Amino acid sequence: MPHSETYLETRHHELRKTRMSLVDGNLTGNLRSVQAGVSARAYRDGYWGFASAPADGNGVHALVQRLAAENAKAMAVFGQRPTLALPGAHYQGEQRLHGRTPMTPAQCTDRMAELHAHCMSRYTGLKSTRVMVTDEHHTKALHTDSGGRSVALIQRAAVYVILVADDDQGTPIELMEVLSGIGSLADIDWSVAALEARLDVLHGHLQAKRHAVPARGGEWTVVLSADLAGMLAHEAMGHPCEADAVLSGAVTADLRDQRVASDLISMVDLAHHWNGQELMCPVYADDEGTPAEDVLMIDKGMLRQFMHSRETAARLGLPPSGNARAYGPDDEPLVRMRNTAILPGSSTLDQLIAGVDDGYLLLDTSNGQADATTEFMFGVNLAYEIRGGKLGSAVRDTTLSGSALKVLQSVDGVGSDMKWNCNGYCGKKQPMVVSVGGPSLRARAHLGGE
Repeated sequence: MPHSETYLETRHHELRKTRMSLVDGNLTGNLRSVQAGVSARAYRDGYWGFASAPADGNGVHALVQRLAAENAKAMAVFGQRPTLALPGAHYQGEQRLHGRTPMTPAQCTDRMAELHAHCMSRYTGLKSTRVMVTDEHHTKALHTDSGGRSVALIQRAAVYVILVADDDQGTPIELMEVLSGIGSLADIDWSVAALEARLDVLHGHLQAKRHAVPARGGEWTVVLSADLAGMLAHEAMGHPCEADAVLSGAVTADLRDQRVASDLISMVDLAHHWNGQELMCPVYADDEGTPAEDVLMIDKGMLRQFMHSRETAARLGLPPSGNARAYGPDDEPLVRMRNTAILPGSSTLDQLIAGVDDGYLLLDTSNGQADATTEFMFGVNLAYEIRGGKLGSAVRDTTLSGSALKVLQSVDGVGSDMKWNCNGYCGKKQPMVVSVGGPSLRARAHLGGE
């Protein structure tokens, strides 16, 4: 790219969101929003400039392009930088739409009320129920100066059913079942019949948690459910494998082609398909117009690849992977995950539990955080003791913490199960829709407790 040339990307982005909530049979929230805007990024003299505006006026495309170019030029006050030759192909194509006729607010309210009534009539001892539903639909039309012409979509829906009871001390406790999938609320089956068995299991855990015992603090052998394995993959190892974090000094920067996990562990950030099925957050082209490719971060314990934008790829002399993503119409693309997972192994969950003489089964997490050193801490709100290879008492809320590198190196069993979910958001300067997946794992980690 010549020193004086300005490279432009222009994105028209529409975001539609629905969020409804029902508490004890009463509709307490019904939010529907639409946000649309046009943004442009300009690359000139080694710097990016960005500008955005609402998509409701004449000449808005020309306006944001001019402002982005001016902003890139203004960055020169910070000193000269080499202009990188940004690598990668430019995608041309339109993503396939998932689309049954959307459910109306009345249909959603009726379905939520049915779930509430089912729970209250079937389960004794409930103090409260909450049902929440969300869906969101992004349409991103991108043009690049290098010939990229793409229409990308994010479509996801989620249903949350929360059951609340009192424990033996009279303290409220709650557990949540989540169903998520690609498309809108009309594209996933959240009928009473579809959720009945899952809610029965949830209520069984809630009853057990009423008599929970405290965890014993310290390092233990733990069996992580698929949900926690997915969280570990995303939070503790995914973020340090984003190339902007690598360039900023993440511990992974010096570990490429070195062993970072047990040879039972392979971990990937998948673009759009796995095992012949389209994933919950399919990305065919990212928000720079780069065709999306799978990223094999850990291959049988060895750290191999990072997730890239065009710029991070240029800085590290590697091909871009299609991981530059922007959440909203006024957000600039950052290196972000898509569908991140630890790949399944050959053990059953029962076999993993049977191999633990004294430890814990960790089933669900309420939150999680990690840093660029791979140190992490997750809240655990559903767990059981394991004694002599058999499940014991339920455990009160606790925490799981440690270094992801050490935990993954200690893995001695990987489940054959595989679970994906796409609810909540990943946070990194802006939210982002991602999906996480994984099998159950057996490892050593630290639990908080008495």
